Amino acid sequence: MIEVRGLTKRYGNALAVDDLSFAVEPGKVTGFLGPNGAGKSTTMRLVLGLDRPTSGEALVDGQPFASLRDPLRRVGALLDAGLVHPGRSGRAHLQVAARTAGLPRRRVDEVIDLAGLGGAAGRRVKGYSLGMRQRLGIAAALLGNPSVLIFDEPINGLDLDGVRWLRGLLRQLADEGRTVLLSSHLLAEMQQTADRLVVIGRGRLIADATTDEVLQGMGGPRARLRTPEPDRMLAELTRRGLTARAHGDEIEVEGASAEQVSVVAHEVGVPLHHLSDGTHDLEQAYLELTERHVDHRSGPQPSAPTTPKEER
Repeated sequence: MIEVRGLTKRYGNALAVDDLSFAVEPGKVTGFLGPNGAGKSTTMRLVLGLDRPTSGEALVDGQPFASLRDPLRRVGALLDAGLVHPGRSGRAHLQVAARTAGLPRRRVDEVIDLAGLGGAAGRRVKGYSLGMRQRLGIAAALLGNPSVLIFDEPINGLDLDGVRWLRGLLRQLADEGRTVLLSSHLLAEMQQTADRLVVIGRGRLIADATTDEVLQGMGGPRARLRTPEPDRMLAELTRRGLTARAHGDEIEVEGASAEQVSVVAHEVGVPLHHLSDGTHDLEQAYLELTERHVDHRSGPQPSAPTTPKEER
């Protein structure tokens, strides 16, 4: 597993990671979330021994990365898909990495097939698209068949087929008992993929919980309904202390399940055409968690300029 204990990293006067502690357990995909500048990439670099912490420690299977024997067989990582010699072929890049780690040549062919690069392995990397570079980086991370995997934004540049492939691969790796840490800004994809979420902001821990716990913690139960008598239903729900809002022909009720709403409708004799428990959205939950931890916030969208005709 990965353990981060009281991890702190300063760059001059800038505090990138601030007394951060969490654990990434085997058998799960752990999503690593946070706004830009939150310290995610710095934390992953500290785990991989690419930077030294100012204080605290980052451990893999109880040891600092630098102390691991055969590190490529223990940890695979993709931090930047662009860090590849552009003049080499994809196959040559993997062969150099395999030779350096003392891995058999057949393993190169195995990860090329696994990453779907068979038709492009002989081409120079400078001709690769971003999605192909991502696949090459993932193949390199898997070379040593490691038990711990760390991916920073691996979905960027992948087409739909690539996204579905990666989603299945991450699930397979976790089901095999491996430890998977995944950073991404694509929250809809993270909601489908991650079993657990670690959310940080300004270098500090904001949340460390299962994905379901994060979603359930954002406002409790919720129900959606449609009725031919929306005004009566809204009035009755409000009278009972529930927060209900109309969205077109649909009413959303916060703080009540579909079963509870059906009881209200039955008691007052309001017919329902549709009723279901609402699903929480990771994007909204994430925004609520991080709203006080964003350093770079976009301003309001400028209004469209009016033409002389519109002004008249």
